[in-house]
Amino acid sequence: MADRTVRFTVSLAINPNALDQFEKTAVSMIELTRKEAGTTQYDWYLSSDRKSCRLLEAYVDGAAVVKHLSGPVVRELVPKLLQSSKLTSFEVYGDPGPEGSKILAELQAAVFKSWHTLK
Repeated sequence: MADRTVRFTVSLAINPNALDQFEKTAVSMIELTRKEAGTTQYDWYLSSDRKSCRLLEAYVDGAAVVKHLSGPVVRELVPKLLQSSKLTSFEVYGDPGPEGSKILAELQAAVFKSWHTLK
């Protein structure tokens, strides 16, 4: 059976003097995402200079991706996060399905579908 997991890598540059606001929004995003069925990873990594951040996300399948992208985390809190940061890259690994692909195209994410794997 094929792996249906979909992973995101989101890279952000934190605006000068905006780390506190950025962190408050990130914590709110974590709290809401924790309640989403189908999310298996939602991990934030901060650079040592505290100027950039990576968010690693994973979802059980394309349906879970659509649920996340259509929910309050993305629709309400991502715009707030982008007041204190700039999106520098958004990469998606796996097949988010037709609906997920459409939403991700609107968000200008680069989607990489599985090609060769160890499995």
